[in-house]
Amino acid sequence: MKLALKIDVDTLRGTLEGVPRLVALLKKHQAQATFLFSLGPDNTGRAIKRVFRPGFLSKVSRTSVLEHYGLKTLLYGTLLPAPDIGKRAGHIMRAVRDAGFETGIHCYDHIRWQDYVAHKDADWTAREMRLASERFEEILGVRAHTFGAAGWQINDHALRQEQILGFDYCSDTRGTHPFLSVVQGATLHCPQLPTTLPTLDELIGVDGITPANVAQHLLTLTQTPPPTGHVYTLHAELEGMKYLGVFDDLLRGWRAQGYDLVSLKQYFAALDRNSLPHHEVMMGEIAGRSGTVALQKPL
Repeated sequence: MKLALKIDVDTLRGTLEGVPRLVALLKKHQAQATFLFSLGPDNTGRAIKRVFRPGFLSKVSRTSVLEHYGLKTLLYGTLLPAPDIGKRAGHIMRAVRDAGFETGIHCYDHIRWQDYVAHKDADWTAREMRLASERFEEILGVRAHTFGAAGWQINDHALRQEQILGFDYCSDTRGTHPFLSVVQGATLHCPQLPTTLPTLDELIGVDGITPANVAQHLLTLTQTPPPTGHVYTLHAELEGMKYLGVFDDLLRGWRAQGYDLVSLKQYFAALDRNSLPHHEVMMGEIAGRSGTVALQKPL
């Protein structure tokens, strides 16, 4: 009964401050996890244009973006220059690896990928993924074996590129169980390990859920495990900072429920790879999140 922990690291602050705290907490609980890093410029401030998306303002009001990210981060790429995360925080990424945790790619430029990839062509997509792959290898000394798309934003070109780049498995989607993606009738051979549980920022502020009871709410969702277990996505800027205590409660609760807390690599190793179902990937809405995300299309 496995629950994989996938940690998205979006910003310079999250890398420098949130990641070390998460490493310490995971060690305390003897839990494994996969850290997916943003490797290029931190242009978080450019996300301001999302204010025009339906549902974005209500989400911001619920999750206190300023409090979680900090004013300085929210000015990067606009009033302040965008710092290069890989150059400023490569030592943190190597420390995570040296501590025994799996590392992989989240993106090169988080804002650029999340806001534009859905409608970009093959050349643009390949360039972004190549930049991220080259930077990862420059920092870590080895090629990356996994990729998890920023904001669950993906296109068909990226799904194909993951196979070309030789990733062992990826986690770009929201869904219910692992699968092989089907693009225009062709089945790709890079497995998808979708996030199966809602994230904190999708839950808090909805239907009476608060930081004080969100852990218990999530634990009710994992009380009865599905056959292939769960994948939970957390963020260095949330669970690694203000919500570190919530994550502590979750780790303790999942242990009590009998889960083995693992990395994506360990989760994937336990699957029967020869019997993975084939699913198309579609864009759609999920509760608590503005805009659309990549979803595992039902059969």
